[in-house]
Amino acid sequence: MKIAVYGASGMVGSEITAEALRRGHEVTAVTRSGADVEGAASRKAELSDLETFRDLAADHDAVVVSVSPDRTGKTHEPLIEAHRAIIANGAQSRVFVVGGAGALEVDGVQLKDLPDFPAEYKAESDTFAQVLESYRGADDLDWTMLAPAPVIAPGQRTGEYKLGKDSPVGDSISTQDFAVAVLDELESPKHRNQRFAVAN
Repeated sequence: MKIAVYGASGMVGSEITAEALRRGHEVTAVTRSGADVEGAASRKAELSDLETFRDLAADHDAVVVSVSPDRTGKTHEPLIEAHRAIIANGAQSRVFVVGGAGALEVDGVQLKDLPDFPAEYKAESDTFAQVLESYRGADDLDWTMLAPAPVIAPGQRTGEYKLGKDSPVGDSISTQDFAVAVLDELESPKHRNQRFAVAN
């Protein structure tokens, strides 16, 4: 399978890239700097560059988007608009989005709206909630979004995880096992045109 990974040098994107390479897939690592990633082809691009996204989608079986919003206090609107443009364009390949835990729900209430939700993650969670709703409204797109457990951090690759749909199924997951879940879904799709959740 040919897979392009946006955010391939990030905490999560780097593990997705490594897992895809480990499984023998042909990977294009897409970063803002165009950094070399051993074993993968490298491409310099911003997610907002729709022409490059079109080219990659046409040449790959799947495009993974592991891009976080700007965390410097600036607006998140560019990321939201980039996703909307991808949706409006109707990408020719499968689009797999790394989502956020804040838009998962407990008893119909999103985690981000609960009283004890950490304030420092609220803006980012609001952004991913908007991105999710945009994908849910897509008419002509093969998409999937995977939300991690509330805590995601580097750890061990156990190859084991629990799956859920719109609610958390655990407190944490390693970035390595998150990547395993991403590749398992890409290789054997079970959540087309929906969001699902994962935890250790």
